Amino acid sequence: MAEQNFYATGKRKSAVARVWLKPGTGRVWINNKPIDQYIGRETSKMVIHQPLMLTGTFGKLDVFVNVSGGGLSGQAGAIKHGISKALIEFNPEFRQVLKRAGFITRDSRVKERKKYGQRGARARFQYSKR
Repeated sequence: MAEQNFYATGKRKSAVARVWLKPGTGRVWINNKPIDQYIGRETSKMVIHQPLMLTGTFGKLDVFVNVSGGGLSGQAGAIKHGISKALIEFNPEFRQVLKRAGFITRDSRVKERKKYGQRGARARFQYSKR
């Protein structure tokens, strides 16, 4: 019998994470590195583990992630989104729990573009009367 893999894509800011889940011992590999080597900040690790903790699958599934774009915080959010969607593929009963926690909804906030004739997206150049 073929080994079961559950795949989903997660996004946050400009980061995109491709996530595979398979039954295992709870290893988390990000871009072919263990989570401890790839992500140093404890809060980012906690964000990644949230969907697994919430559904009670922490330590029961191996997580393999390819992530690109954005910074480490955006990548952690993208991985969380991808894990949540893959958990629904794994067990559709998790949908209600994850939906209530807000993990399925993609956080659509992205950086606003800079406008021409201005210093930034909203900031203007300083006005000089004289």
